[in-house]
Amino acid sequence: MLLAVLYFVLRLLLHLAPEGEAREREAEILVLRQQVKVLSRKAGRPKFRRRDRVLLAAFSRLLPRERWGSFMVSPQTLLRWHRELIRRKWTYKRNRGGRPPTDPAIVRLIVGMAKDNPRWGYMRIKGELAKLGIGVAANTIKAILARNGLGPAPRRGPSWSEFLRAQADGILACDFFTVETAFLTTLYVLFFIEVGTRRIHITSATRNPDGAFCAQQARNLAMDEQLEHVRFLIRDRDAKYTRAFDEVFASEGARVIKTPVRGPRANAFAERVVRTIRGEVLDWTLVLGRRHLDRILRRYERHYNEQRPHRGLDLAVPDGPVQLPTGLPDRIERTDILGGLIHEYHAVAA
Repeated sequence: MLLAVLYFVLRLLLHLAPEGEAREREAEILVLRQQVKVLSRKAGRPKFRRRDRVLLAAFSRLLPRERWGSFMVSPQTLLRWHRELIRRKWTYKRNRGGRPPTDPAIVRLIVGMAKDNPRWGYMRIKGELAKLGIGVAANTIKAILARNGLGPAPRRGPSWSEFLRAQADGILACDFFTVETAFLTTLYVLFFIEVGTRRIHITSATRNPDGAFCAQQARNLAMDEQLEHVRFLIRDRDAKYTRAFDEVFASEGARVIKTPVRGPRANAFAERVVRTIRGEVLDWTLVLGRRHLDRILRRYERHYNEQRPHRGLDLAVPDGPVQLPTGLPDRIERTDILGGLIHEYHAVAA
């Protein structure tokens, strides 16, 4: 009822205005203003393009400030847009003098040399560039390395990954991983990996991985003549690796290197093996017990060493042929292992 009365009074007030184009124009402006208010309540804060800002800032100079309430933005925003337009008007390109910048390809070459050769100083890098016909001042090389976070030589010592790659042929790494059976029994598995060849040796699983168990597995590895060329053994600081365990490797002429505390990257090859075994087998298999796990890991060890290509070996196989065959074979056979979880492919002669 109240709205009806207000509507009737509003119509009477509008009819009091003189008839003509002026009244129609004013009515149209009021309608547009009301629609803008409705849309602003519904759509929220609008996004203005650059040309919208130019037009609104220009029209704001035609209206007095007390009439700026018709705009969808605040007066401060209109003034800020106007100041930005004035600033753009007086901007111009400055021709900065000084030495031209170094070619990006040369910068990448300098940074690459510094990273590949951490013991090279600025003058040594300058000399190597001069051999290639590239003239760069030592101060420029210093500034380039500083921008890339590289200080003067020696920048850093060899990292664990660089040390492992340099000594890979004589390094053996070991570690444990756990497996939860279908009956929630925790089994522990000790394994060894030859870093140079990527061959792995997986021991039998156990529920009690004490020092005697670890020492016996090391003796088994020595009796199988798998420690003849080992110079270093990398292991963590777990208490399960007792003195008897270390003495087995010391008797074979190998030195035991303990990784830093909370430094999994120091034993990165062993950590990667655990991830591979879980991702390819254990995460997809429901283990029933210790014997079941031993059978699975024994078969996977044979696949890992004899059939699985490795990126660290340029996609070669640890126990595979030295020279890979070329050309398309006459026939290819597929062998399913572990219940079809893994497939092996073999070339068959006609």
